[in-house]
Amino acid sequence: MVRSRSISNGRAWDPRAYQIAALGTLLVLGVLRFGFDIPLAHIGITLTSALAGQWLAARMGWPSTGAARTSPPPFEWRSALISGLSLCLLLRTRQPLWMAVAGLVAVGSKFALRVPRADGRRHKHLLNPTNGAIVLLLLCGAPVWVSPAQWGHHLPLAFGVAGFGSLVVHRSARSDVTLAFLAAWAALLFARAAWLGQAWAAPLHQLENGSLALFAFHMISDPKTTPDSRAGRVVFACIVALGAGLVQFVLYRTNGLLWSLAACSLFVPLLDRWLPGRAFEWSAPGTGAHRLEVRHAQSAGLGPAGAAGGVRTA
Repeated sequence: MVRSRSISNGRAWDPRAYQIAALGTLLVLGVLRFGFDIPLAHIGITLTSALAGQWLAARMGWPSTGAARTSPPPFEWRSALISGLSLCLLLRTRQPLWMAVAGLVAVGSKFALRVPRADGRRHKHLLNPTNGAIVLLLLCGAPVWVSPAQWGHHLPLAFGVAGFGSLVVHRSARSDVTLAFLAAWAALLFARAAWLGQAWAAPLHQLENGSLALFAFHMISDPKTTPDSRAGRVVFACIVALGAGLVQFVLYRTNGLLWSLAACSLFVPLLDRWLPGRAFEWSAPGTGAHRLEVRHAQSAGLGPAGAAGGVRTA
């Protein structure tokens, strides 16, 4: 089988490695510099439960892509570690058992909450694992909470998170949904300030938030739960921003971004049918489109030159 250089080196360019480094660095800074209220034992329990849940799923032969397999799927430790680190950055509880439950729910949701794609041959995650676990625990009345104030309103920190995240979303070809969401959210905040007669300092203060940057660059940009097409992702980002504004400024509920993302994710299958696009795969050079196009070209007998010639990634 013919392989292009970028395909053979796909593992070295897996964007999840950058995301793990970014989230891990943020967690270390949060504990050592900003005094996050999370014991080291809770961190260990959360990461262990997420990795154990992923390992158990692989041992049971649950497919990670929704397609039928003749052999057990690989142990996708990267995805589990990302979910565990994200939970450590956002979720808080006084009982370590609930951190273990959160890790298992986050990983389990990838296998339990799935919807078929339009082609009927593969499945797609319905909820972002971290977002889904937090929302499900809050809905069940578990003694957990989200701590957005731990980041404070520090512009340098927000830019630091954004800087880390920009590399991740570029590698996974999902910068469009991040930029669309930030633009829609900023427009909503400034429009509300103008309606209420507030000074621009108010919406600027709301934007100078590390939690917002973490959400925009590491949660809503999840390539496995966002729409397949660019147009669909832009529409999705705007809907999430509007939903968050409704929850926060009309219903006066906290965690508006998390509630809105969970609710709007239920409509992603409809957006994929309305605005179909290319299915995502984790591969180099930053998007699964390259590998998918090469496979299709090879199956059509075009060979490596013909395959590479027609491939363009955003």
